Amino acid sequence: MTAVGEEMHALVERMYPLCRSITGDGVRATLDIVGEYVPLQVHEVPTGTRVLDWTVPQEWNVRDAYVADPAGRRVVDFAASSLHVLGYSVPVSATMPLSELRGHLHTLPEQPELVPYRTSYYKPEWGFCLAQETLDALPDGEYEVRIDSTLADGHLTYAEHVVPGQVADEVIVSCHVCHPSLANDNLAGIAVATFLARALAEGTPYYTYRFLFAPGTIGAITWLARNEERIGQVKHGIVLACAGDRGGLTYKRSRRGDAEIDRVMRHVLEASGRPHDIVGFTPYGYDERQFCSPGFDLGVGSLTRTPYAGYPEYHTSADNPDFVAPEAMADTLAVCREAFAVLDRNRRYLNLSPYGEPQLGRRGLYDALGGRSDTKQAQMAMLWVLNLSDGEHDLLDVAERSGLPFDTVAAAADALGAAGLIKA
Repeated sequence: MTAVGEEMHALVERMYPLCRSITGDGVRATLDIVGEYVPLQVHEVPTGTRVLDWTVPQEWNVRDAYVADPAGRRVVDFAASSLHVLGYSVPVSATMPLSELRGHLHTLPEQPELVPYRTSYYKPEWGFCLAQETLDALPDGEYEVRIDSTLADGHLTYAEHVVPGQVADEVIVSCHVCHPSLANDNLAGIAVATFLARALAEGTPYYTYRFLFAPGTIGAITWLARNEERIGQVKHGIVLACAGDRGGLTYKRSRRGDAEIDRVMRHVLEASGRPHDIVGFTPYGYDERQFCSPGFDLGVGSLTRTPYAGYPEYHTSADNPDFVAPEAMADTLAVCREAFAVLDRNRRYLNLSPYGEPQLGRRGLYDALGGRSDTKQAQMAMLWVLNLSDGEHDLLDVAERSGLPFDTVAAAADALGAAGLIKA
């Protein structure tokens, strides 16, 4: 996992300089990089397409942008960081006094050394983001202002990667690809999703796993609008974000609150002993709020480390590759793998010999346990599985009620199924 963490961090560093937004070539370039790790099906949805209550906006691209002081020195330069331009800025080429320019400058007075991340997606505007200490040092005079951008009809771009399963029922793994140079939010999420897809493809999962790489809000809404016939196949899901900071893990439950993914994540986090927090659903945050909107009400939760807006580096230039830790991304990946391993094996069973306890010895079930270091635990797991295989309880219920490890319970179910005593 240490090596995988380093690989994910290298991917974050590679994607970091690109200027991403909800549309544009930065999204395409990001997906091109992800496509080197896992094959992607890329979708281009034209401007003006109606998607639920929204409309796909015009495509935005920016080539250069700067503010030059009276001496001609670039004091704000898009080439240094994509954060310096207000997202979706309309083009501008002008000369103006500092007093007029100030109305288009965005800073963080409480964090004077940092550059903020700001956007104006649906209101025509232009602007720059810079450190407050840079602004404070600007002399009066005439400033050259230039934003070489285009806002024109084009496309919204998103991509999917599917890991085929034994059944057509799907698990959605979603991450947003619209943020510019922000490493934790959400390049770390993209990296974890990418390496999770690779890990799942090494085996034969039970569920089909659909990975969605899309711009936030409008991307998820577009996917939902274009896949309404598929919604019934989505049985579980998770939104990945803020996956690389050094804080403990936070799981945000789905709107349902007791969806199977909610139960699985709680069990895995509690059983692992990792520092974590489990919070209730709110209709604010990342794209879980789109998947959990009342018309869809999917069992989709959200996994982060420190939640959005919960760390001072959030949406600032301090959210850079140095802020995310390879070991933290590796830990997030490990939790996802552990959770999906439980999800894939969790079933309800029916006891085919429910009247009294069946004789396990003559079926060789006790003999099969000989020599195991956890023989007594494995025996108890068989008894618990038999007792709760009533078609109403799943293996996660058995593990939680018995206090036994899920793997031990699942192994007992496999043995009992092979002996013809239970059926899924």
